[in-house]
Amino acid sequence: MPMVCTHCGAYAMNNAERSLDHATCSECGRTTPMNVFPLFVVTGTSGAGKTVLVPELRKQLPECIIFDKDLLLASYGEQFYNNWLLIAHSIAQGGRHCVICGTIMPDDFEQCGARELVGTIYFLNLHCNDDVREQRLRARPAWRGCDDEFIQKHKQFARWLLDHAETDFDPPMLTVDTSDTPVEDVARQIAQWVSSTLGGQLVREASPLF
Repeated sequence: MPMVCTHCGAYAMNNAERSLDHATCSECGRTTPMNVFPLFVVTGTSGAGKTVLVPELRKQLPECIIFDKDLLLASYGEQFYNNWLLIAHSIAQGGRHCVICGTIMPDDFEQCGARELVGTIYFLNLHCNDDVREQRLRARPAWRGCDDEFIQKHKQFARWLLDHAETDFDPPMLTVDTSDTPVEDVARQIAQWVSSTLGGQLVREASPLF
């Protein structure tokens, strides 16, 4: 996805080569330092505990920026996911990493023009058993539409996520069960996952020019 080149002013700066530390202008050929950081996604079915996790994860992982996917109120099309990639990229220029909590699949990002602006996308699946999921969904307000059909759909989706975690996600997707695990412990496991993936480097230097 082209950006403005700080050297020649052309709208031609891109990262088509998928560099982790610079972008190149296709007009003048100059390179510009740029942070291209990995992105972390905590996905899962409705009722798995993604929303309730966000405040606790911010406590457990203060070095990173934690988002609820539904912060951006828009239809879930390509522009929606493209905007999240642009947000993650912009935050990376300040040396910080992003974690997005929400139901997102790899294809949602791979179709986006801004995909080149972030590095590896790591997924973690929040999972709960069917009884707990149904209990949580039925406790929601009626206007949220968690009827029998919706609940059955998410039971099937939960099974799909478990069955395809090793084959449809690269790197393979980890799973954390929230059925009877306190939210503090779930957040701690996720914080450890992010930290270990980054080799403990949760904050890095800001990009010098972006």
